[in-house]
Amino acid sequence: MAERVDPLSDGPSADSGSARPSVGVSDLEADLEALCAGVADPRAGIFGPGTRVWEVAREAVIFLGAGRAALLQLAHPYVGVAVAEHSVTRENPLARFQGTFRRIFRMVFGDLEEAVGAARDVYRVHGKIRGTIPEQAGRFPLGHAYDARDRAAQVWVLATLWDTSLFLFDRIVRPLTAADREQYYDESRRFARLFGIASALPPTYAAFQDYVRDMLAGDTLAVTAKGAEVGRFIMRPPNFVGRIVGPDFGCFTAHLLPERIGIGFGLERGGERGRKRFEAILDTARVAVPRLPARVRYLPAYIEAQRRIAGDERRDRLGELMTKLYLG
Repeated sequence: MAERVDPLSDGPSADSGSARPSVGVSDLEADLEALCAGVADPRAGIFGPGTRVWEVAREAVIFLGAGRAALLQLAHPYVGVAVAEHSVTRENPLARFQGTFRRIFRMVFGDLEEAVGAARDVYRVHGKIRGTIPEQAGRFPLGHAYDARDRAAQVWVLATLWDTSLFLFDRIVRPLTAADREQYYDESRRFARLFGIASALPPTYAAFQDYVRDMLAGDTLAVTAKGAEVGRFIMRPPNFVGRIVGPDFGCFTAHLLPERIGIGFGLERGGERGRKRFEAILDTARVAVPRLPARVRYLPAYIEAQRRIAGDERRDRLGELMTKLYLG
């Protein structure tokens, strides 16, 4: 279950309603109240069996897109500079990776109390993260102030996760229909409520697609020097595994990104040979995934959620081991 949290309070950005660009505590609490009111079974959390989000998010192969999502987030100057200045990524990249995904797992697969607790944890952490951008970056001038509670930047962070997940699921697991995508996006509004930004989302999946295209083509995304440093470190970690899989993963990720953004992080597509490597990875995953046993194919957090809903309270030591393997 989630740890108890202290009452929330706003930092320097005082809460004055949803018109402000940053999320206030009343925005978050209003969204959490609406979210909780719509949950039929608190044990299942905010999604539960039969939801399109669980069908997509349970697939471990979606982690192939982790590089794309991370670099697209870092390409937003707010995120790139904030991570460089306020994160332990350089000192302890594994700790940040583990902490981020454990919170996401609690939000997506945890019970209602765990999801809400994780949401308040994230809100508190974000309240400490603000500063200024130390260079001209796209449409943001030198000295522009950033805030981790910025509504638009948080929408973009979630969009990178959703867009990446849908692309890989569609290419590897099974083709998604228009109705599948609309259902996934409609359900994902519940996830956005955990950040107090549900009202800021594009209204339909078609509008969401337009939003992503506009972001990728526009001048909001610009790889800063600090963001590029963090991104290169993430893509080429100084460890044995990083040296073994780094080149293939870098090539694969480059093909998932707009070329200008990949180049900003030092990634190259590798011409025709690189394209064939990219397609080979997708083809191999497409053949392998359906043949994997459930304990390998699906994320341990999903298996744990199934056990919890069934009333199985025994400790899942295999699941704990699998989680350590997935998260390093």
